[in-house]
Amino acid sequence: MRLVLQEFLSLDGVYQGPGAPDEDTSDGFTRGGWFVPHLDEEFERVAGTWLGEADAFLFGRRTYLNFARDWPKMTEHPFAGILNGLPKYVASQTLTTAEWDPTTILSGDIPARVAEVKRQPGRELQIHGSGRLGQSLLAAGLIDELRLAIAPVIVGSGRRLLPDGGAPAGLRLLSNETTPGGLAIHVYESTGRPEYGTYGGGA
Repeated sequence: MRLVLQEFLSLDGVYQGPGAPDEDTSDGFTRGGWFVPHLDEEFERVAGTWLGEADAFLFGRRTYLNFARDWPKMTEHPFAGILNGLPKYVASQTLTTAEWDPTTILSGDIPARVAEVKRQPGRELQIHGSGRLGQSLLAAGLIDELRLAIAPVIVGSGRRLLPDGGAPAGLRLLSNETTPGGLAIHVYESTGRPEYGTYGGGA
């Protein structure tokens, strides 16, 4: 399976708490819900198309617990059947049980365990949110595709997907579009380590 990282980001790269003020208040974060004002029907269409490519999902512990709490109750939502029915994997060193069936807990060497899952037949293994997990797997060279929905807002604080000191990575733009709500959607393919050069322009 291809490992696809899907993230909601602010213009300054924050991924923390996009969906609600109380979604993730860790480290004193008080600016949650910044993505919601920019949602629209066009983005729902795009998100539904992406979701239709999934054969399994991979989560970090926090995102998994939030999804496992909410999605089993949202039976009327058009995405519920896919999210509730497909296999789910959660990367965690502390979870011992997972009640959102079907779920498998991955512990120990997470990149190695994820690489094992990727070797299973299927289309996409999708990560939704879970920025810290995404960072570690990007550094390990396991992410095949990034799908970034960037909201026209500067949050000013919070966890960033691509912090200073992160691992370098080369990317190739596959597509980009904007929605009426102002979201800029960029899809990139990983190409390995980045290339470097010297600008030789002149008159």
